[in-house]
Amino acid sequence: MNGVRILTLQESFIQSPNSSPGKSLKEALLCAQSEERLTVGVYESAKIMTEDPDSVSFCVLAMDEEFECDIALQIHFTLIQSFCFDNDISIVRVSDMQRLVEIVGDKAEQFEDAHCVLITNPADGSWEDPALEKLHLFCEESRHLNDWVPEISLPER
Repeated sequence: MNGVRILTLQESFIQSPNSSPGKSLKEALLCAQSEERLTVGVYESAKIMTEDPDSVSFCVLAMDEEFECDIALQIHFTLIQSFCFDNDISIVRVSDMQRLVEIVGDKAEQFEDAHCVLITNPADGSWEDPALEKLHLFCEESRHLNDWVPEISLPER
């Protein structure tokens, strides 16, 4: 191609300090939260996935020290991942659940179970979220590299 190299989205995230998967995830979460399109909690997420799987756009699984010791939580994660793969839902992991809670929680109510967070589609279907679109592309590229559930680091405040 005449010496022109096209960057993958992952490479462009790495090369651009103002754009990262973590920053895009934070922006997508905040946008969805402001539009009341977030579902927080393993059981609440499973309920949404069972009742209306087409409404789910994106899934975030948060691991913490509790994850290592909780076999039931590990089984739930496996089932959620399988559901996402079967229904073509982009999915990522984060290792800092406390930071995720800081982003999606509010001062009056801290979420006890933020191990799973879903972003659902708006009811009218007429929206575009550039941050979420970047995340979908990032996940797609990760799958091509056999990284089916890529881990993203959330940015600090």
